[in-house]
Amino acid sequence: MEQINMFDDREQTAPLASRLRPETLDEYVGQKHLVGKGKILRQLIENDNISSMIFWGPPGVGKTTLARIIAKQTKADFVEMSAVNTGVKEIKEIMNSAESARRMGIRTLLFTDEIHRFNKAQQDAFLPYVEQGSVILVGATTENPSFELNSALLSRCKVFILKALGEDDLTEMLRRAITSPKGLGGMKLRIEDEQLSAIARFANGDARTALNTLEMAVLNGKMLSDGEVDVDDETLAQCMNRRSLLYDKNGEEHYNLISALHKSMRNSDPDAAVYWMQRMLYGGEEPLYIARRLIRFASEDVGMADSGALQVAVSVYQACHFLGMPECDVHLTHAVVYLSMTPKSNALYKACEGCKKDIKEMPAEPVPLQICNAPTKLMKELDYGKGYMYAHDTEEKLTKMKCLPDTLADRRYYHPTTQGREKAVKERLDKILEWKKS
Repeated sequence: MEQINMFDDREQTAPLASRLRPETLDEYVGQKHLVGKGKILRQLIENDNISSMIFWGPPGVGKTTLARIIAKQTKADFVEMSAVNTGVKEIKEIMNSAESARRMGIRTLLFTDEIHRFNKAQQDAFLPYVEQGSVILVGATTENPSFELNSALLSRCKVFILKALGEDDLTEMLRRAITSPKGLGGMKLRIEDEQLSAIARFANGDARTALNTLEMAVLNGKMLSDGEVDVDDETLAQCMNRRSLLYDKNGEEHYNLISALHKSMRNSDPDAAVYWMQRMLYGGEEPLYIARRLIRFASEDVGMADSGALQVAVSVYQACHFLGMPECDVHLTHAVVYLSMTPKSNALYKACEGCKKDIKEMPAEPVPLQICNAPTKLMKELDYGKGYMYAHDTEEKLTKMKCLPDTLADRRYYHPTTQGREKAVKERLDKILEWKKS
């Protein structure tokens, strides 16, 4: 395959995604709910009435681009910083300059990329200057700001949620890329609409991924005799050999996906459960983490309705430990489908939580004397063990001895359901309680 060089001057050596970065709201792709005609953010930008704000959304949806469009339209000085290479000292220097400019009647718009990477001390350094209006803070983050930003700073910023770009948005952007003079418009290029749609699907809502994939495909296209570059399906497939999925093992999407897996199994939906489990694996999740969550689910959501579910989950954990990826994915699928399809009961979970609540909120009662051991003479004299009834000495293997403290004597934590094998447990417990009352 012949690789071509389509750039002859320095201006064209920048990546395609950089060259095509929109400079106006009319060129901006996506986020119509924010910057469409008549929408609030568009009005704020066009009227130069910007206040401190946070752009929250996945990678490649236009957070930085939107900030730079604001910079072009605002009458404020524009300063850009990244959390990756800025410390508290640099922040304070920038803020002091902004405060000096404010006294001269000049506003400063500070764009902070990856603001979630700033630690608490760095975020605290912003606060007084945002409060007194020295800077208009525009932050961009891929993480939930509720978790990553100080509440005091967050309360002074309007949060705008940017959504992953749809396939139609990405396809429109790719078509513009192959016709724009700033993009590939100066080339004779043969690429089909179906191929552009395939790139858009592959990009999974990320404009940068879409443009980088297009650029790679064109760079590796076949040069024909007439100077036309042909992007064939084989070339394109090589450029899309692994789909880019949003997944941060320590971030919000991690918890979103494990929640989706858990709730799909709880809802007895094996197809959805397998899908979310495979999404986690494909994103690089540790299989033993998933297996641990399945073990928890087996008791929390299945419990006594099918005690064998816990055995399956533990066995799958061991299988994942023995084999690892990629072979253990079928074992995880085994457990996910089993847990999805087996009868469900959360009676054990409710018993656990109800008991913890009483322990937290009520006095720590002493153990009733009748169920205390009496290994010494003194303890026997103090009635330790007095009144103890040995259940095995009775025909029913039951006694009416109370084992809870007096203040909790009638408390019940475990309320079995009629699901699966727990129905038999419920019937037996009902008989035991009725016997004790008689």
